[in-house]
Amino acid sequence: MYQLTGVTKSYSQTKRTVTALKDVDLTIADGELVMIQGPTGGGKSTLLQLLGALDRPTSGSVMLGDADLAKQDDRKLGELRASEIGFVFQGFNLIPTLTAQENVETALEPLKVSGPERIRRAREALESVGLADRATHLPSELSGGQQQRVAIARALVKEPRVLLADEPTGNLDEQTRDEIMDLLEGLWRDRGLTLIVVTHDSEVARRSPRRLRIKNGTVAER
Repeated sequence: MYQLTGVTKSYSQTKRTVTALKDVDLTIADGELVMIQGPTGGGKSTLLQLLGALDRPTSGSVMLGDADLAKQDDRKLGELRASEIGFVFQGFNLIPTLTAQENVETALEPLKVSGPERIRRAREALESVGLADRATHLPSELSGGQQQRVAIARALVKEPRVLLADEPTGNLDEQTRDEIMDLLEGLWRDRGLTLIVVTHDSEVARRSPRRLRIKNGTVAER
């Protein structure tokens, strides 16, 4: 699925250069579940941005299938994000004035999916995360765990090849954390997704057969 070769990412900050990733080589197989851990500022978010086609490396290649994300123009990166990569974040990022159903439908707008088909797929996505009966609820009428389920449905409705989750349980209590991780793992198994999760939580990380640690811009297997 992913092949990173010699990936370095640097940023300019107040007359100095900060290197977030240093000469990273990494392979992630199609259908693999990977957890990424590391200290704040170690490079986790930068790596996820590169995997998600949200940024390009300063040097090196980031292959998603046969596409080198480092060489794609903004239009192509946007198309890849819209069709092949799903994102789940710690903060849910739901639109407060839209219902759960409508929030899920927003992910299909860039794909030019017709109205009836968009409604059908959004309903199926909500059903897959156990929220079919909350379709007409606003985010303010949902618990934190339910809001995260809506966010997962929104990521899944476009049927991506890859699901990237950045601290998906960071705002949840332990019981809800475990429920969300059970859901993500079930979706990973049932759909054959490539699932990549960034987490500070060791209990979450232990659930994965593969764990990576990023520190000072370098990546190592745990």
